[in-house]
Amino acid sequence: MSWIGEAHAVPIMEQRELVDGFVAGTLVPLLTDRGIADGKLAVDQANLSFIHSVNEHLPDLELVDGDTIMQQARWVKTDLEIAVIEEACAIGDSVTQRALDETRAGRRELDVAADAMQTLFQLGGEMAHVITPYVASGEHMSPPHRLATDKLIRNQDLVFIDIGAMWNGYFADIGRTTIVGKPSKMQQKIYTAVYEGLLAGLDKMRPGFTNRDCADAIIAKIGEHGFAEHLFSLFIGHGIGMGANEPPYIGETLPGATTYEFEPNMVFAVEPLVWVPDVRGGGGVRIEDMVLITDGDPHLLSRVEYEDRLLL
Repeated sequence: MSWIGEAHAVPIMEQRELVDGFVAGTLVPLLTDRGIADGKLAVDQANLSFIHSVNEHLPDLELVDGDTIMQQARWVKTDLEIAVIEEACAIGDSVTQRALDETRAGRRELDVAADAMQTLFQLGGEMAHVITPYVASGEHMSPPHRLATDKLIRNQDLVFIDIGAMWNGYFADIGRTTIVGKPSKMQQKIYTAVYEGLLAGLDKMRPGFTNRDCADAIIAKIGEHGFAEHLFSLFIGHGIGMGANEPPYIGETLPGATTYEFEPNMVFAVEPLVWVPDVRGGGGVRIEDMVLITDGDPHLLSRVEYEDRLLL
């Protein structure tokens, strides 16, 4: 963050009295010395204690939304940020590969997660994507369960790995689905639909197309396979960088969803998920890749191989 020209120590911001002391003892003198104690202050992270203290000690200061400004500034990455994300992806790939290598019948989801986390920390990763390692096997992917458990992985189970890595404050979010033993025809159909949907979406991830174009391509391709109603309805992709899940989003359908055009140096995690209930060994598949928007073709930052045994 070389653009930060000045920094000051702050207390733990959970305690009301400490927050008040920071505002009165540090913030008020700083703003007063600069002649902006009666202007506007944009804040990107704040709790109610901070807001109350500012209103009390700086009654002429107006607090405004700084979070939206910062989020939008982070949409397009610098070359240095991309280099850091590339390294996070290298670690995330290794973490994912370790988990895939350790997935076999008779082991628990937590055993696989523990092995992967050992690789994460050994390679200098700071934490997993969204903190908790995601290993879900068999019926735990239909519907998807977010937390790894002591469930035993069994023959014919689909197993989903989504652990990723944070490095130097930036995230990589990588997901792969594998199979223990021989897959059923239905499991292959689901995996193939997700795989082809992902590729269809990637083809639209270039300047001149929008997030809606990408989402529509994924949904249409999965629909061709007959699984449109089984597509997980949360967003299909999300921006990523300093935040594990951050704007802009792909495939968001809730109120407030926006349409925007792809720009070079945007980075996304694209993760279509289809889950079908009552399939022996589980009928839930997600594949997730890290994607960098360029002036031409999209660049895949993640490199873990797909599961050929699940492709028709």
